[in-house]
Amino acid sequence: MREAIFSALDSWGLVAGARVLDLYAGSGALGLEAISRGAARAALVEKHPQAAQVAGRNARTVLDAFRTASTSPEVDVARQSVQHFLDEQAPVAAWDAILLDPPYDLSEEELAANLAALPPLLDPDGVVLVERSSRSPEPSWPEGLVRIREKRYGETVLWWSELAGR
Repeated sequence: MREAIFSALDSWGLVAGARVLDLYAGSGALGLEAISRGAARAALVEKHPQAAQVAGRNARTVLDAFRTASTSPEVDVARQSVQHFLDEQAPVAAWDAILLDPPYDLSEEELAANLAALPPLLDPDGVVLVERSSRSPEPSWPEGLVRIREKRYGETVLWWSELAGR
């Protein structure tokens, strides 16, 4: 799954030097994968204390690999709810890729609220990825985001969107 995600992002030129927002980060696997592939910045947002702690340790491990490099990427771990994090963000286009891999039991209403907060935070050429169970309905895309791709992988579906009118 991760390979498919990053193959798509790479083909769209959204990995090298990118700013990646990993929502519902868990261990930070998606955001840190982006860093390991050349992203410049990642923010990992996870509210569960133990998972956020693991994400922080994983981030330090990945960043240690860049210690001798001429440039070092930035990784921030925010231990708070996704919606709280999004509500605090300044409404400026900043993120090249926003990745949401919420728990399967996240309500459709909460996902819709998360998605509604994203258009002002997305770079004009950026994308949003939502990863969900194949038993979940397609996300309710807010005004400002349009679905551009859907890909099924067994029990998982990836939905991609971009800013409307792009």
